[in-house]
Amino acid sequence: DTPVILKIVQNWVPRVSHYFDKEHYTYAGHQIVIQESIEHFGAVVWPGALALSQYLESNQEQFNLKDKKVLEIGAGTGLLSIVACILGAYVTATDLPEVLENLSYNISRNTQNMTKHKPEVRKLVWGEGLNEDFPVSTHHYDFILATDVVYHHTALDPLLATMVYFCKPGTVLLWANKFRFSTDYEFLEKLCNIFNTTILAEFPESNVKLLKA
Repeated sequence: DTPVILKIVQNWVPRVSHYFDKEHYTYAGHQIVIQESIEHFGAVVWPGALALSQYLESNQEQFNLKDKKVLEIGAGTGLLSIVACILGAYVTATDLPEVLENLSYNISRNTQNMTKHKPEVRKLVWGEGLNEDFPVSTHHYDFILATDVVYHHTALDPLLATMVYFCKPGTVLLWANKFRFSTDYEFLEKLCNIFNTTILAEFPESNVKLLKA
């Protein structure tokens, strides 16, 4: 199938500040306030998160998250996990230990008493302790979400191994990424060799591709 060509809707108001402070978004009829940080890559909202949040909001019949178990890997600021919560999912948002404080703060302030299912925030270092922390016998997810997790870093093989670990029969992986480097395309090729992969949408202005696997 030919991917849909889309544009990321600028539905937030940038604030002028010497620091990344708070960004205001609106998805699924809810205002979401995200606190960012310049200290970590994972504490900034990247375009892939905007693209996938927008896509899930607009394609709820195709990807119905209501009462589904959703795992986000590399959740960063938590925007996408918050959107998934608003759309009715049981969400587990994961990232590195140094990102969890800001991630927990954003998810808590934006979902408290507003979503059907209380989200969970957990540490996940790609490729490490998967069997111990997320045993297959008790952890099955309907959807794995990942945005802008592929860039110029050394953890691409552990990332792929983590995706493979969590994707069991019936699981859908939705990955949105801004393609910048040759390593991004190399990762995509490896993914396509393992999974049945489809490009759902492209956002040419942002160089973002959205894939289903």
